[in-house]
Amino acid sequence: MNIITRALRSRLFVTGEIVAAEQVAPRMRRLRIAGQAVAGLAWTPGQHVRVLVDAPLTLRTYSVWQHDPTWECIDLVGYDHGADAPGATWVRTARPGQEVAFTKPEGKLTVRQGAPYHLFAGEETAAVAFGAMLRAVPADAAVFGAVEAEEGGDHLDLPRDLVRVCRSGAPAAGSETLVKAVAALDLPDAPGVAYLAGEARTIQAVRAHLVGERGWPRRDVITKPFWTPGRKGLD
Repeated sequence: MNIITRALRSRLFVTGEIVAAEQVAPRMRRLRIAGQAVAGLAWTPGQHVRVLVDAPLTLRTYSVWQHDPTWECIDLVGYDHGADAPGATWVRTARPGQEVAFTKPEGKLTVRQGAPYHLFAGEETAAVAFGAMLRAVPADAAVFGAVEAEEGGDHLDLPRDLVRVCRSGAPAAGSETLVKAVAALDLPDAPGVAYLAGEARTIQAVRAHLVGERGWPRRDVITKPFWTPGRKGLD
């Protein structure tokens, strides 16, 4: 890496080192990144970072599972969908001792305080953000939701009980499984605040159900597409 490239990288990214890697589900790995620069980060549960997974500027988005400024570390959990896309390859091959450059935490997928209740819906890639957000929801707040995974063992453990559903071989893109699970939820008559994340087409379908069939205002449905097949940057 030449001097100019290194200087540009230091201005755009936070740099740390992977100090631990752990398999937390069959296709999900927790990567702990530590370093002095990590301690000064500001993070709101639900926000993500964009990791430089390949040169020169191949970035992929990962939700933050946890940030501990005291120990100068940040935990990301990445999903390996098995293909050779840049993001999946990085999740699969990242090892302790490896340097990592990433952007500061950002994003609007955060808990809206004072909501009548909270509704979460997404699949494996959404579960990481949901875990962080659920820890930030007040203990006495009403929470509903559905999380989809390929099979039962693929679910990430979350701090609150959400309905778990399985695709069992059905496509994750444009998933009818998640839409049906949300449609089956026994929700209060009045809208709350919904947090939809994961595959782009699926969350569009869930939003269409909430707005079109349940009468939710669009402003109360917060969406974050993490991936979709065939779209550069979201593969």
